[in-house]
Amino acid sequence: MTNVGRDRLRELLDAVLAEDRSGESRSLDDMAGDAYSSPFHFSRMLTRGTGESPVAMRRRVLLERAAWQLKQGSPVTEAAWAAGYDSAEGFSRAYSRAFGHPPSRPAERHWLPAPNGIHFHPPISLWVDANEHATNPLTEQLVRHDLDDTDALLAYAKSLTADELLEVRRPGTVVLEWDGPEESIGDVLHHLVRTKEVWLASIDGRDTPPAARPTVAALIERHEAAAAAWLAMVRDLDARGAWNDRLIDALCDPPESFVMSGVVAHVLTFSAHRRQLVRDMPRAAGHPVGAGDPIIWLRRRRHEETTGDELE
Repeated sequence: MTNVGRDRLRELLDAVLAEDRSGESRSLDDMAGDAYSSPFHFSRMLTRGTGESPVAMRRRVLLERAAWQLKQGSPVTEAAWAAGYDSAEGFSRAYSRAFGHPPSRPAERHWLPAPNGIHFHPPISLWVDANEHATNPLTEQLVRHDLDDTDALLAYAKSLTADELLEVRRPGTVVLEWDGPEESIGDVLHHLVRTKEVWLASIDGRDTPPAARPTVAALIERHEAAAAAWLAMVRDLDARGAWNDRLIDALCDPPESFVMSGVVAHVLTFSAHRRQLVRDMPRAAGHPVGAGDPIIWLRRRRHEETTGDELE
């Protein structure tokens, strides 16, 4: 689980799951303050260390605790309040989405799918199931390299001016017909991030994310959230052996059915293409950009000696 030291990771987890003393829901700022960190770095460290954002982890673990409390006979209103919900209705909706049935029916198992084996263990502690996160190493490396390389390209884009981002460098470039032209670095980066957001929205039954192109800073924030959710989703598929599950995508008109293994392969394929497009555009203007080689990336993750620039 981690580039974060074991003791520091434990501190971050404690900050995520600490009880609120004011009777109000704990925000990301509250958690980060307890860990003596900025919200940005707190979220980044915990997401990188566990594959799950602080807000998502707290919500999931508190729902797990609520399921256990309901099984012990607690009233729904008490479980809802303890889980940080202002109303039993809001809690019931969240519980039903998570467990597939309303809180009036006790859960057979109070653990929810997790990308990291971290769960609520009664009465107040956490349980880490070391065998739960056993993602195929190749799948893990393909997905993590895609996410990390996208991070690197977004960081590179921060050094560009608005004109450089929007300059048409590959006239007529279309990656996927329904996405339209992607003729500038800004266009390609936007679709690189938004593609995962759209698939995640389909999987979760949410509305399609906005199509308007945001700033690079906003893209970086959006990618951080999407990356954690995407990695968690892939790990859950692998842990459950659910690669042949089907997604009925109601965002399509008419709705379409997709096999989940095909969805992940689709995203990885066109993400790799787009990442190379981003690299080719400045190269054509005489600005060298690294190759994004997964061999170099893996060596760096393992702290092995290597050469190459920051985008390799």
